[in-house]
Amino acid sequence: MAQSSQHSSKQRIVIVGGGTAGWLSAAIIAAKHNSGPSECGLDITLIESSDIPTVGVGEGTWPTMRNTLKDIGLSEKEVFRRCSAAFKQGGKFVNWVKPQGDAYYHPFTVPLGYGRVEMAPYLDDIANFANATNFQQHVCEQNMAPRTLSEAEYSSAQSNYAYHLDAGAFADLLKEFCKDKLGVSHKVATVDSVKKAHGSDNIESIQLNDGSQYHADLFVDCSGFRSLLLGESLKEPLVSTNDVLFNNSAIALHVPYDGDYEIKPYTQATAQEAGWIWDIGLSSRRGVGHVFSTDFTSDDQAESILRNYVGDTDAKLKARVIRFESGYRKQIWKGNCVGVGLSAGFVEPLEATALMLIEISARYIAEQMPLPQAAMPIVSQRFNKQMQYRWQRIIDFLKLHYIFNQRSEPYWVANRDPSSIPESLKEDLEIWKYRGPQIADFSAAIELFPAASYQYVLYGMGFSPDFSLQSHFYRDQALADKVMSQNKLITQQKLSSLPNHRDYISQWLEG
Repeated sequence: MAQSSQHSSKQRIVIVGGGTAGWLSAAIIAAKHNSGPSECGLDITLIESSDIPTVGVGEGTWPTMRNTLKDIGLSEKEVFRRCSAAFKQGGKFVNWVKPQGDAYYHPFTVPLGYGRVEMAPYLDDIANFANATNFQQHVCEQNMAPRTLSEAEYSSAQSNYAYHLDAGAFADLLKEFCKDKLGVSHKVATVDSVKKAHGSDNIESIQLNDGSQYHADLFVDCSGFRSLLLGESLKEPLVSTNDVLFNNSAIALHVPYDGDYEIKPYTQATAQEAGWIWDIGLSSRRGVGHVFSTDFTSDDQAESILRNYVGDTDAKLKARVIRFESGYRKQIWKGNCVGVGLSAGFVEPLEATALMLIEISARYIAEQMPLPQAAMPIVSQRFNKQMQYRWQRIIDFLKLHYIFNQRSEPYWVANRDPSSIPESLKEDLEIWKYRGPQIADFSAAIELFPAASYQYVLYGMGFSPDFSLQSHFYRDQALADKVMSQNKLITQQKLSSLPNHRDYISQWLEG
């Protein structure tokens, strides 16, 4: 039988696959075209199989998620209640330079004075950059919330923040909201076959296991690593980045809190002999996982390291193993099909890029639809050009975390090998040897990470440019001193006024 919406005058979007990618895409697109209660200017149907599990371990987000959830129309408090959510104010990188006693922060709030004065040339110890120019790592170290109870949801006077959340519960919340509030149709079925249009890369229809057939103006592939539409049917290959980013596996655990616990308001990434461990604090538990390369260690050894880290030497917690190939598809929008989420590409979750790319992709689709068929090749070409640039920048930024290590294990030595560093990153570093990353280096409107992010990582790892060639530019010592004094004052104010993270969540949700 044919779908009932086939006779609709609205343009039709069919999303194949649920999970966070599918339902977040549906929510972003539908909310953009929402014209009233359960009324949408597009005909959107999401098809998901009941027997295909989602990956569901990506529990960290980027600060873009704040505006996304607000724009969709979700209550921030409801997200916290339903998804065991907590605040994320940045990342702490432990032992990425040396095996012991080493740590630096990548806060989400830009340095004080950002855009007015380059602070790095005025510091005695450049590795102290985040501490001298930002209050947020001090707030994180004291396990504080980013705002007070008197501030409204989605707001924070000075602290930029994101979330930690239960990805499975988040997908369920989005599903309910899409169906009840945004007019998205839901079909539980498995795709049996895909029919391509003759002589083109367009998908004519998909056939489901219940005999129904779906046509669409645009198909959105959210089928995960399988990439059912974009990869399997349209034969778009994956551009591998395994020669740059070596990790290809992860082992994940759900770790219950024990006794009197704190909820960390940051993601901690702790380097190991052949990878790193993420440690994410939700309000109900921790999500902890070991990302590693099977070229440098075994599954058993990686799992042993992970269990020792969380204190589960008796192996009582259930471990989940995830395999992945690092890379992305050069054409992510091909014909009338666009890949979103894992179907488009995946790299290790070091800086929470996965959900951010879903947000960006879905927002682009929402802004372009409805779309005349004749314009789709132009729109898809522009999308692919932007996304290819974004993927390249992501890969450069993630690799940046590895190349200044001083560790002796083969994995870390290999990561320092110049042959594993992309040429684009080498070019940036050659410039930054003499002046460091500047805002002007990241002027493109589609940049994912600002100059501040590069500064936090580079300087945090001890990278010290030779500022002497441009020393005549740095005559603002008085302004730099003022910024550092202001930062100390703001830090003291924050530490004396912000509530404990766990207490804030508890009291806020009770109110």
